[in-house]
Amino acid sequence: MAKKAENKKVENKQEVVIKIEGQDWTEAVDKAFEEKRKDVTVSGFRKGKVPRNIYEKNFGKESLYMAAIDNVVNVAYVKALEESKLVPVVQPKVDIKSITDEGVEFVFTIVTKPSVNIKKYKGLKVKKETVKVTKEEIEHEMKHILERYGEVRVKEEGTLENGNIAVIDFEGFKDGVAFDGGKGENYDLEIGSNTFIPGFEEQLVGMKKEEEREINVTFPEEYPAENLKGAAVVFKVKLHEIKEKVEREFDEELFEDLAMEGVNSKEDLEKELKLNIEAQKEMDAENRYVDTLLEEVAKNVEVDIPEEMVEEEVERLLGRYEQQLKMQGVSLDLYYQITRTTEADLKQQLEKEGYKNVLYRLMLEEIANLEKIEISEEDANKQAEELAGKYNMAKDEFLKAFGGIEMIQYDMEIRKVVDFLKEENK
Repeated sequence: MAKKAENKKVENKQEVVIKIEGQDWTEAVDKAFEEKRKDVTVSGFRKGKVPRNIYEKNFGKESLYMAAIDNVVNVAYVKALEESKLVPVVQPKVDIKSITDEGVEFVFTIVTKPSVNIKKYKGLKVKKETVKVTKEEIEHEMKHILERYGEVRVKEEGTLENGNIAVIDFEGFKDGVAFDGGKGENYDLEIGSNTFIPGFEEQLVGMKKEEEREINVTFPEEYPAENLKGAAVVFKVKLHEIKEKVEREFDEELFEDLAMEGVNSKEDLEKELKLNIEAQKEMDAENRYVDTLLEEVAKNVEVDIPEEMVEEEVERLLGRYEQQLKMQGVSLDLYYQITRTTEADLKQQLEKEGYKNVLYRLMLEEIANLEKIEISEEDANKQAEELAGKYNMAKDEFLKAFGGIEMIQYDMEIRKVVDFLKEENK
């Protein structure tokens, strides 16, 4: 049987003690034995057939306890929540207080939501910046389009200039010996792109087609390869071909390449670019406005945030960062090697953002409570259907990916609180 919980409260952390004993513990240890002996071989007995007394003589009764603990810890945790009536905000810490033939005693450290005192969250007069698109910004985008859709042609005469593309063979030597990763053939290198080691591209300027040249450079001290850090090397380079970019004009052919609906002239393109720039600037301004608004409200918040909540948020941010790196083909281990950092370093960098995220979440939840802002399940289901359709997913599939209808309700509630704050702090 499970003994009634004992609560020891320290601020918003509570230690809840639960003892699993009697028949519950006996059955858990018996089950552990049946699982353990399947893989045990003892001289004189077939595998999986060793008697209990022989097993305990050879391996000790205590060897069954850890497996038995795994069988009952979830039951004990559920009992701890039922007895204490606590609502945890992070995964609890669990320790073993004692363990004997009679039972096991767990100590669950349960972190609950801290109290939040908001002295002021209305009338803060936070203004959103006015967005304006300048002529220079439009011209910059127009020029960028011409460059992006520019053509490249072989330069038959002349020498290699900044902005040209050099087609080269190259091989690097350190102390007269070729080093790994320092060789390439028919490599397209845009001069001025700063793709290669500092000083390399500049020394190619002025070369002629089929000319060979030795380039002396020094690798940076922070270069990833240990054998090349700060090393003076020589690259033997042969220039096969020079290509130059030819800027396009705003003609019919370019607009066909752009394939932008309703854009058939320079004037049309300028209008479209203005709308696009304006939309992007509006979105950026809105994000800055909300950030500033939340920062101002947060200045009026008193809360003692448990370190466990911040640690859990940092773990979530770390997981998200790892996914972003994977999309770029980089693992966390490789990232640590390149940056010469550790997981502890990265977590420390993420700690400030983690704290802010937890603070804002608690703050917005408290305002929702004070203002009685709620989202009905009906409204949440309607939103789920709309979003599922938008992403071309079945509703059940979308809800599973999102975390359930409760997460839809929570997300809508938080957004509604932010809208409320925007109205109240103009």
